[in-house]
Amino acid sequence: MCQFSHFPFWCLVLMFRGDYCALTFLSFNSIIHQKQIHTHFQLADIELASKQKAVFESLKAGNDAMKAIQSEINIEDVQKLMDDTAEAKAYQDEINEIMGEKLSAEDEEEILAEFEDLEIQLTVQDLPEVPPSVHEEIEEKLDLPDVPTKAPVTSDAEVSTKGKVMEEPLAA
Repeated sequence: MCQFSHFPFWCLVLMFRGDYCALTFLSFNSIIHQKQIHTHFQLADIELASKQKAVFESLKAGNDAMKAIQSEINIEDVQKLMDDTAEAKAYQDEINEIMGEKLSAEDEEEILAEFEDLEIQLTVQDLPEVPPSVHEEIEEKLDLPDVPTKAPVTSDAEVSTKGKVMEEPLAA
């Protein structure tokens, strides 16, 4: 804003004093200030117009891109794709319905028996065979006594000495 916000008051004071030179200066200063404000508003209008033009150009480019993409897509192809998708979903639903049916007790027993047979076959296939020479060497190296079948017998004297703590006199 202007330095002299109360311009008419200053004009009256200067006119009363007869200072026409200062009055001319103030009015000239006021005209310059008004032109500056006008220029400022013009610059703001130009900036706004520039931004609006950029937005318009962006919208135009987006519209052209959308038209180019849409020209590549045929509506009949989209409809056919949607129909094929619906058929595939219906087919999958039918498979899920068949797979989800409950098995009878006989079918379940047959499946469990077959499963057990497969487990046995896989277990036998997975076990490695031990070479006979290694097995014989291990038996030869281990010469262990037989396991006792009766509990060991202890005498009463042995039990009483084990229960007592032997104390030796300490050297002084």
